Amino acid sequence: MKSILYSAWKKKPHMMSKKIILITGASRGIGHATARYLAGQKHQVLATARSEQLLEELKATNTRRIDYVACDLLDAASLQKIIDYIRDQNVEISALIHNAGGLINKPFRDLTDQDWNAMWNMNVLTAVRLLRALLPFFAKNAHIVTIGSMGGFQGSSKYPGLSAYSTSKGALSIWSESMATELKDEGISVNCLCLGAVQTEMFSSAFPGMKAPVKPDEMAQFVGDFALKGHSFMNGKVLPVTLGDP
Repeated sequence: MKSILYSAWKKKPHMMSKKIILITGASRGIGHATARYLAGQKHQVLATARSEQLLEELKATNTRRIDYVACDLLDAASLQKIIDYIRDQNVEISALIHNAGGLINKPFRDLTDQDWNAMWNMNVLTAVRLLRALLPFFAKNAHIVTIGSMGGFQGSSKYPGLSAYSTSKGALSIWSESMATELKDEGISVNCLCLGAVQTEMFSSAFPGMKAPVKPDEMAQFVGDFALKGHSFMNGKVLPVTLGDP
């Protein structure tokens, strides 16, 4: 991790010109749809996920506007691939949509320490490592949008089997508020969108047989537009985005 941070801080700010929107967890679901939406709005998108094949399929939908870096955010060394891309392409990040995460649906009695650690690593530590490594490469007036969950929103209904997931998403929202405070003087805004039910693979896994009222393409438009414009009106906010509960 030390070498990653060292190489990142060697950035030369005056060399940065082109701007990109970085989207994590972009191989499927909301991340995939958001990448396509923003590319369709003529923004340059850098998509990340573990599956190079799925990322290549995403890029094929708009080869001019979408590029990708296949990496595993759980592997600290893998972050170097994103840093190398940014430096090689001479770009800076105008917006980060941190959509990557995971879900374990298991009753509390059956959850192991390994399960709890997995949820923390996937839903919190990935965001921490990503921002720590990429902080030198953000443009002035950049916007970081973390994708939380209604399960982690205070006062929302909670569902059996999702205690570890909801706890980790709650932690992500508090971390987002903290980062908004710390980065304000650097001209970087941070907000968290706590999404409700969207018809994704993750939703189907958590709620078998249920149908969500919102499709990924519909939520993608909201997320994309918020990443572009939301920080003009708010910073450090945790916002519920749902038609119901969850």
